[in-house]
Amino acid sequence: MKSNGYDDSVVTGFTFSALFWLIIGLLVGLLIAAQMFLPALNLAPWLAFGRLRVIHTNGLGFGFGLAGIFACTYYMLQRLTRTPVAFPRLAKFHLYFFNACIALAALSLFAGMNTSKEYAELEWPLDVLIVVMWVIFAINVFGTLLKKREGQMYISLWYIVAMTVAVAVLYIVNNLEVPVSWFKSYSLYAGANDANVEWWYGHNVVGSVFTFPILAMFYYFLPKSVNIPIYSHRLSIISFWSLVFAYLWTGAHHLMFTPLPEWIQTVAIAFSIFMIAPSWGSVVNGYYTMQGNWDRMRSNYLAKFFIFGITFYGLQTIQGPTQGLRTLTSFFHYTDWVIGHVHMGTMGWVTMIISASFYYMVPKVFATEVYSVKLANLHFWLILVGQLLFTITLWIAGIQQGAMWKATNEDGSLTYSFLEAVAAMYPYWKIRFVGGLIYFAGIAVFTYNLIMTVRKAKVAAPAAVPRPA
Repeated sequence: MKSNGYDDSVVTGFTFSALFWLIIGLLVGLLIAAQMFLPALNLAPWLAFGRLRVIHTNGLGFGFGLAGIFACTYYMLQRLTRTPVAFPRLAKFHLYFFNACIALAALSLFAGMNTSKEYAELEWPLDVLIVVMWVIFAINVFGTLLKKREGQMYISLWYIVAMTVAVAVLYIVNNLEVPVSWFKSYSLYAGANDANVEWWYGHNVVGSVFTFPILAMFYYFLPKSVNIPIYSHRLSIISFWSLVFAYLWTGAHHLMFTPLPEWIQTVAIAFSIFMIAPSWGSVVNGYYTMQGNWDRMRSNYLAKFFIFGITFYGLQTIQGPTQGLRTLTSFFHYTDWVIGHVHMGTMGWVTMIISASFYYMVPKVFATEVYSVKLANLHFWLILVGQLLFTITLWIAGIQQGAMWKATNEDGSLTYSFLEAVAAMYPYWKIRFVGGLIYFAGIAVFTYNLIMTVRKAKVAAPAAVPRPA
């Protein structure tokens, strides 16, 4: 499949791989959400919450997220360099190898093979495969950049480069481990140092996967969708370098009130607050791009996805740094507030931007129009309502949870037992499940719309070819 000389077959492959892992990951998410208030649904050890939760996070974070990122990266990379992908056969191998890695990861987690490190649960043989997969991707990114026929390095390329380099360094350093068998290994680090390295990785991999490439998509596809140049390329570059610099120092805000040295915690807090500025540089850039053209939020269905998406990013980057402050983290840490915070980013920011990018990209690749704008609008409203119901409910739950955990009687004893605090969460967990169902319905509409868009293009293609006399 070639479009204007570009090889887009791998773009299509990763797009529908992303949709597949999105559906699977959300189904697992719905099951574990139901298990919270219906414990009988923990049907077997390999179907218990503890096993399924890591499959949910890895399946959506890396299965859906990375597949969507790879799809959009291969699309943007070729067009921003005006050069076909450097090694198309390697890119095709990357597609198949990636899906094999995600499937093996899911199977290993089902089987209980787990390092117990957040976002780094895979055991060492799979870590090796992930590194090989990333090297394959990096070869194509830098190979295409070296061949580029466009002199200007647009901001999206800078974010793609940052992602490619940062993920490689983070993953290798954090996953250095000592194998003791084919299915078990232990971290090379120990104690507080292990925790520090893990959350240096944990927070920065969120930045490198859920921020850098998603901003690359935002900066590329928003101007393309609304046919308006980005407000300020200079502002985007300033925001980029500030964000990349600040992100490196923030991981320890996950480790407040731990044995980690206090000065490291303080540095993390300071840089976390600083990060509000470069993050909002991109938010402001998006808003000013739409200046004088806000009517397109009604007439252009893609504009809604991008502007609401960057708004949720802006809210995330205020909420995250402020809850890293010692006073707030002492109240919110370990509560459902944190789960609401994370899901506003993944369900609001990440998925909205990837969805809109797919809506722009797939019709272009297949030289057609989207199957149904009405369905795309329905998709938008379903995931918006579902996400807000999900996240706001958990923010309220987290506030009540933190208050109940810390409430004391006059003699200093706890006012509520832990079980009473759990029981108080049941109504919120049920509402979260409903929000998840609404969100899933939106994703089902999205998937159907894209499948029908491709089918429409394939049906129309033979009719467009003149028959021989």
